[in-house]
Amino acid sequence: MPVTLNYLDTGGEGTPLVVIHGLFGSADNWRSHVKAWQEGRRVIAVDLRNHGRSPHAEGMGYDAMAEDVIALLDRLEVPRAHLLGHSMGGKVVISLARLAPERVASLIVADIAPRAYGHDHDTVFAGLRHLEAGEPANRREADDLLGVHVKERAVRLFLATNLERAEAGGLQLRLGLDEIQSDYETIMGPPAGEGSYSGPTLVLRGARSHYVTDEMLPALREVLPAAEVETLDAGHWLHAEQPEAFREAVERFLAGLAE
Repeated sequence: MPVTLNYLDTGGEGTPLVVIHGLFGSADNWRSHVKAWQEGRRVIAVDLRNHGRSPHAEGMGYDAMAEDVIALLDRLEVPRAHLLGHSMGGKVVISLARLAPERVASLIVADIAPRAYGHDHDTVFAGLRHLEAGEPANRREADDLLGVHVKERAVRLFLATNLERAEAGGLQLRLGLDEIQSDYETIMGPPAGEGSYSGPTLVLRGARSHYVTDEMLPALREVLPAAEVETLDAGHWLHAEQPEAFREAVERFLAGLAE
């Protein structure tokens, strides 16, 4: 059964742009982009299962997460959408395009390739577990707890977007951390589905990121044969590091499509 996802919908006419965050992210991370894009189109930002304000549920398979998004499109009576996904969200939109290409007007894939990746979130999980056990009273305490394992301040600030006020006071994580960690192997694996998606596609990658290297491009184009690849002067969080360049690249791509 699909999960009933939380979402932010700006309303408006035409084919909407659906924005899907990466691992440990949420729709909230995209508010500034949504505000800019909504001037010209309807934008729907989604919280995936176990993230943001969406329900917690077992199973982080890309087929299941794609079905969650399709169920949301059905609820909103959206027959087709432009899909933008960053990192894990990029694998979700690739999966959806493979499983239900008739629902996809175009794809925008941000700094991810349709392949399996190695494990590099051990310190993040350790930091989040330490924070969870520490029951911080405020954000300074939360940052101190995270900092025992996560040394990069930018990463700690990003992870702290998952904190919310607990009913008993203090702060708690709104992530489905148990569900995410138990299915981490699947998250690191390739997208769901088989074959290719031949519709219009933009792949944005960071010049200082290792997630979409030149060596990966031939295999990427086997799955996304129409992909335009654009490189931004950024790392993996290219939409946060180069927000204006990222927004403009997306707008140029969408403006060049026939609705």
